[in-house]
Amino acid sequence: MKIKKQPSYLGKNLKFLRERRNLTQVEVATSLKITRAKINAFENEVNNNPTVEDLHKFTGHYKISADSLLWVNLKKLAEPQLANLEAGNDEYTMGTKIRVLATTIDSKNRENIEIVPIKAKAGYATGFGNSKFIESLESFHLPVLSEKRKFRMFQIEGDSMFPIPDKSFVIAAFVENWKELKTGQACVVVTKDDGIIFKEITNHLDKNRTLLMHSLNPLYKDYSVEASSINEIWKFVNYISNQIPVGGITLENIGGMISELKSEILNQKSKPI
Repeated sequence: MKIKKQPSYLGKNLKFLRERRNLTQVEVATSLKITRAKINAFENEVNNNPTVEDLHKFTGHYKISADSLLWVNLKKLAEPQLANLEAGNDEYTMGTKIRVLATTIDSKNRENIEIVPIKAKAGYATGFGNSKFIESLESFHLPVLSEKRKFRMFQIEGDSMFPIPDKSFVIAAFVENWKELKTGQACVVVTKDDGIIFKEITNHLDKNRTLLMHSLNPLYKDYSVEASSINEIWKFVNYISNQIPVGGITLENIGGMISELKSEILNQKSKPI
């Protein structure tokens, strides 16, 4: 199993942003309380593996998301785009463009479907961008799924999405542009604070940059999640379970059965003896 990697623009971006603000390496290092040597190592791509703490300092200093610092070549952006980004309209935090940081491919260069079981859910919430963690997950390939989409499998727990049974494995497709999400779609949402959530969503990104989470089970109340607290979103495709879903009988079902019974009785009475 191989890891499919994306090029990182961190070094180029840090140098570009520093020079754009007419700052020296010493000034940036002093502001962030790190050494000038570390700044220099990042800018000259001697160090391409920043710690979470380092990324947090850089994102706070330049007011740009870690995803943009890592995966977008800021130097190639037009001035209006860059100014919009620096004004806080970062497409990564607004949900219009999110990328998978790490994925695996098989010997035929096809995207694998990595499996995230319940025991790995906590680790995935923090290690979704760690190539070694993703490589440690078991994976498989389904030829019936489109090779143009990225799929992953998550094991769910609980009864909030009943009649989908507890411990089912949900296959979901990666959503790159969150604004394309439609109300009523079931999604696996990977969050910073609440881990992995499987719910139907209502898209309020344009209104207030949130997604409303709705359970199929009416015993659970709806609640909102801020876009800034979301790492990934995967749209429901199918699920695998060793249980047969239990269907509930509603008043509508009962009414339909009574009507059918009445019709059958009337038909029997109209038949000649």
